[in-house]
Amino acid sequence: MKFLDVKTDLAFKKVFGSEESKELLISFINATIYEGCQQQVTDLTIVDPYSIPLIRGMKDSYVDVKAMLNDGTQVIIKMQVLNHQGFEKRILYNAAKNYSVQLQKGEDYSLLNPVIALTIVDFVMFDSFDSHISRFHLLEKEHLVEYSDDIELMFIELPKFNVAFEKLSRISEQWIYFIKHAGDMDYIPANFAAPLPQAFSLIDESSMSAKELEAQHKRKEFIFIQKSSLALAEEKGREAGLAEGIEQGIEQGIEQVARRMLESGLTVGQVAELTGLKAEKLQKLSVSG
Repeated sequence: MKFLDVKTDLAFKKVFGSEESKELLISFINATIYEGCQQQVTDLTIVDPYSIPLIRGMKDSYVDVKAMLNDGTQVIIKMQVLNHQGFEKRILYNAAKNYSVQLQKGEDYSLLNPVIALTIVDFVMFDSFDSHISRFHLLEKEHLVEYSDDIELMFIELPKFNVAFEKLSRISEQWIYFIKHAGDMDYIPANFAAPLPQAFSLIDESSMSAKELEAQHKRKEFIFIQKSSLALAEEKGREAGLAEGIEQGIEQGIEQVARRMLESGLTVGQVAELTGLKAEKLQKLSVSG
């Protein structure tokens, strides 16, 4: 057996954002967000169910799934494989935006429901601690009193998750292991709790259409190229940093990568979102390149 890489948008949406995903998504949310809590999700509605997206552009490096829980809480689950400038701010902005758009003009603020933004990243975001799961709320700075839990940011950093297969004891660990490693596995583990076997069956390549397989392979290739390009930018930054300063060197490396992206056919908007460079700067690079 061979499975899709769950970290790519097509596979992630098939598992968590398709019409067949309801029980899977309930299980994943209960195992991660509500693990150990008396409160458990019993029902939800998936917003904007899965469809095969465009192959090229920024949509290939991140994907999100939105669900409305039975108590009105909105959960936004994002899979991000590439780090880039402004990513942390975008997470906060999206959570705040989804919180604010709930009300129509004249409606009372008491009608606002909580928003939980769960972001799974394939890179390390926080170097100051080793835990692969982190949760952020609005707290008073000195006394750590919680102001409100209406907006919560939760992160799962895959590189920090290093639980060995034979030591997976909780369903939360099995879910994270599945997301991180399913693309490298060739069988469905007999000891994985339900409904994880169903999740494996949804990403079994033998059940994919030719169109889906082609899209998957192009996405993996795209992500590999972008990761390599960003690594090159950092390397160029370090080299230039010896003489001109680390910050300027990194900027030069990113500009070189941006030129390559533009030459490969990506739009200015797509490159701007991926690199963090302004559109005006990219227009100049496009002309000078």
